[in-house]
Amino acid sequence: MFPLACALAVALVLPSCSSDTSEKAAGLEPCVEDTAGFQWEVDRFEDIRILRYRIPCWNRLTVRQKELVYYLTQAGLAGRDIVWDQNYEHNLAIRNVLEKIYTSYTGDKKAEGWGHFETYVKQVWMSNGIHHHYSNLKHQPRFDRAYFAALLSATGTACAPELVEVIFDPAVDARKVEKDASRGLVENSAVNFYGEGVSTAEAQAFYEKMNQPGDRAPLSYGLNSRLVKENGTLKEEVYKIGGLYSAALEQVVMWLEKAEKVAENDKQAVALRKLAEYYKTGDLRTWDDFNIAWVRATEGDIDFIHGFVEVYNDPLGLRGSYESIVEINDFEASDRMKVMMENAQWFEDNSPIMDQHKKKEVKGITYKVVSVAGEAGDASPATPVGVNLPNAQWIRAMHGSKSVSLGNIEDAYSRAAGSGLLDEFCHDQEEIDRAKKHGDMAGKLHTAMHEVIGHASGQLEENVQASSLSLKEYHSTIEEGRADLVALYYVMDQKLVDMGLMPDLEVGKAEYDAYLRNGLLVQLRRLKVGEDIEEAHMRNRAWVSNWVVEKGSADGVVVKVVRDGKTYYDVRDYAKLRGLFGELLKEVQRITSQGDYEAARALADGYGKKVVPAVHAEVLERSARLNIPPYAGFLNPVLEPVTDASGNITDVKVSYMESFPEQMLYYSDKYGFLSR
Repeated sequence: MFPLACALAVALVLPSCSSDTSEKAAGLEPCVEDTAGFQWEVDRFEDIRILRYRIPCWNRLTVRQKELVYYLTQAGLAGRDIVWDQNYEHNLAIRNVLEKIYTSYTGDKKAEGWGHFETYVKQVWMSNGIHHHYSNLKHQPRFDRAYFAALLSATGTACAPELVEVIFDPAVDARKVEKDASRGLVENSAVNFYGEGVSTAEAQAFYEKMNQPGDRAPLSYGLNSRLVKENGTLKEEVYKIGGLYSAALEQVVMWLEKAEKVAENDKQAVALRKLAEYYKTGDLRTWDDFNIAWVRATEGDIDFIHGFVEVYNDPLGLRGSYESIVEINDFEASDRMKVMMENAQWFEDNSPIMDQHKKKEVKGITYKVVSVAGEAGDASPATPVGVNLPNAQWIRAMHGSKSVSLGNIEDAYSRAAGSGLLDEFCHDQEEIDRAKKHGDMAGKLHTAMHEVIGHASGQLEENVQASSLSLKEYHSTIEEGRADLVALYYVMDQKLVDMGLMPDLEVGKAEYDAYLRNGLLVQLRRLKVGEDIEEAHMRNRAWVSNWVVEKGSADGVVVKVVRDGKTYYDVRDYAKLRGLFGELLKEVQRITSQGDYEAARALADGYGKKVVPAVHAEVLERSARLNIPPYAGFLNPVLEPVTDASGNITDVKVSYMESFPEQMLYYSDKYGFLSR
């Protein structure tokens, strides 16, 4: 996945909703869209702003398609509680306590303590738990135990002493995901993927025994289970009906089976049937069968992502977090980018990586720009802007992959954005002007290439394990950095101009400026004083940026400039910088292809983990004056079916909630299948 790194806009992929002559010629119904007065930003608290997104051109879907979208969104929301429990074993109990207080307290809500309490509740909602969704550090309430006790008493809410300690003691389960192996990856992680007493060494040995060298279709061992110790013996608690999370998965399957009946085509129906079977059985071979069927289902307007997918929240990079994204294809925007998908083999053949690490045949890549209709689990409220799946490398090599850019999410970011960060952190007016003119297109191209040709590129050497096993805790940041480097190398290639994807190489220069500006400075505003860079994407942007700046220092490729006490970075030679990105890409692909753990550690920790305290303090001071929260969460639209006297769906209406608490409380009430 690719998260939003900086402000993006809609130059390439804004869903086209005009009723121009091309639409009339194609026989398309004109879009009914009126965004005048629509409130894109609805809330701010701490380092978060809450935005809303719209579903463009909803009226163009048939009733059957709307019904399919409705069922898929319901299937996603039905499993919402799963990710809360995966993130931390006490999350659901704490959420129940907080929401009971929030909805029943009748005391002074103008008091400072209540304001701090409300902020804490919103932080927990945003993160699907008590640990920050990006930094992994536990949220620290600004109200004290005495005030909390008063709230409990005033509302008649019971709260176990253990939960009180969890909330207020900074030392208890302080970090959701530990990235430092010296501190114990499993032992020091609060994430609920491993039971009491399970050690890092035991967990790694448990799965290493399952993997057979030379297996060309290895299962994603550990993806859908919790590893526990029972009477001294390790065993998996599998996520399935009749197993762990059964109450939620029963609801998920019910909605998936409804969706299958209104699928757009047979291939889509097969994929939905396989997914439901997987949730019933927990069989990882069925999960692979689903992914193969899903990759092959490329026709139709509707698609979905659903499952225990991304492994960022597992310190060992094995277990998937529950998530769901429901997508509606934007055909016009997708057609504009189809040329990239069609030229995937050219990009692979012309990559600077070693020949033995290039795929001889890039198979089955599909790329679409889509509009999100609903998200749940690990994809909500914080959402990616691009996704490339499946994650199993052998499926990608043999059957292909799907890449999507979430067009209406990027649109919402753009409409709520300003130019303050550019004005503050760009080196000079030339960089500001270039960013304003080309930055939107550059960011979109980077996202597309990261997902389409980045993740789909390269291959492992024979008998090398999947990088999730060989690179262990560094797998995620190395893989994200590898995909970034592919995009960075090609965004300054004349081939993109010749393809008509960008007007000239000024777009590539804007992306180079933006990437280094973010990786070296802007993203530091996400960290609190004294924190290291832990999150996989942030760390990869740091090690990529720091590496090229160091290697290019002798030639003055990128120059650090300090002016009026402020730090800037000025790219002096874009062609040489491209060469450095290519050199680093070659090395990172070698690390991945050969499973070189020590080299991965040296790169990710040596260049990507630590920050210079003085520069960090400076960035925080400069950012504070701008009052632009570094993170964003989203409210989902609400889909409401309209039925006839027989209960048949005749339409599905879209509405938009006005507040973050309204949606979060609604979700807990309607979809709290594990918290009741």
